Amino acid sequence: MRPIDVAIVGGGPAGLAVAIHAARRGFSTVVFDRQALPADKACGEGLAPPGLRELEALGARQYLTSADCAPIVGIRYLQEDGTDVSGRFAPTPGLGIRRTALASALTRTAREAGVTLRERCGVANVLRSPERVLLTTATGEEVEARLLVAADGLASPLRQAQGLDEPVKPHAPRRFGLRQHFRVRPWSDFVEIHLSRGLEAYVTPAGNERVGVAFLWEDGKVEDAISFPSLLQRFPALRERLEGAPADSQARGAGPFLRKVRGRTLDRFVLVGDAAGYVDAITGEGLTLALRGASALGHLLPEVLARGASRASLVPYERAVARHYWRYALSVRLMLAIARYPALRARVLHGLARYPRLFESLVNFVTS
Repeated sequence: MRPIDVAIVGGGPAGLAVAIHAARRGFSTVVFDRQALPADKACGEGLAPPGLRELEALGARQYLTSADCAPIVGIRYLQEDGTDVSGRFAPTPGLGIRRTALASALTRTAREAGVTLRERCGVANVLRSPERVLLTTATGEEVEARLLVAADGLASPLRQAQGLDEPVKPHAPRRFGLRQHFRVRPWSDFVEIHLSRGLEAYVTPAGNERVGVAFLWEDGKVEDAISFPSLLQRFPALRERLEGAPADSQARGAGPFLRKVRGRTLDRFVLVGDAAGYVDAITGEGLTLALRGASALGHLLPEVLARGASRASLVPYERAVARHYWRYALSVRLMLAIARYPALRARVLHGLARYPRLFESLVNFVTS
């Protein structure tokens, strides 16, 4: 058999987006995923305006309905004392979207583009050389490819196996998340971030009759037994909003979030999405980073494959991802540093509430 041009491990948004770009450029493309597609995952489910533009460019936006997505016009922070500060996206809104609906839209778009989807087909082993990549599936099948794209998530077994994992320092704070949906009409077209000591609650419109609520916290900062009801008790105003609203999904967890990488490329190998490095979900930029990275790789694929998919040929991809990633990482680390000290966080939010245009500029710096 002829080698596949692009083999992708991971059928989440990042992997499917790369697959769509590759197939539309005429490359034979196969996505391997150990789960059935589309798959659900704990996710903040917000797309900033640049991410929404990437989704529209893929042609997947047309398959989303108001039942599963809703415009989000910006970000609003709310403190325990009632202080709030809002920043609108400029010049266009973003989108809150149920993860399963996003996955379904991208899966349908990938199939229409000619992508082969190998569901319930995990990859057990990878042998990589300057000439090719040989994948062995969990059933023992061998598949040869010109380029392997690892889009296999935060923990990324492929990143670890290929030696690109950068160990996190043992004393580094570990952050976790827990997400669930409720059937209730969104009361705001902002993403609301409710702040409490050692804990944040993110509320994202995810349809005309649905909101997603995600809690984020640092290991050891939440003293009670961790469950969705116990965390919700820490936010009386939010609890009141959700009173009587039926659950629309099972609670799903994620974390620890922090993942470092030594690099994102090797000969015939590239990391995309969460597998390419992640700091935290506090700014909600994960999906947007994934779609932007997929787009960068997609546009470079003809040149990359023409040059043998060497690490040198992938340098422009590494640079493109780094340009977006540094802004995300800088803003996340700053916000986490402030959030760890409630008194400092209160002073900062009070100050920003007096200068809303400054806060709006910060929101658009982070999400641009």
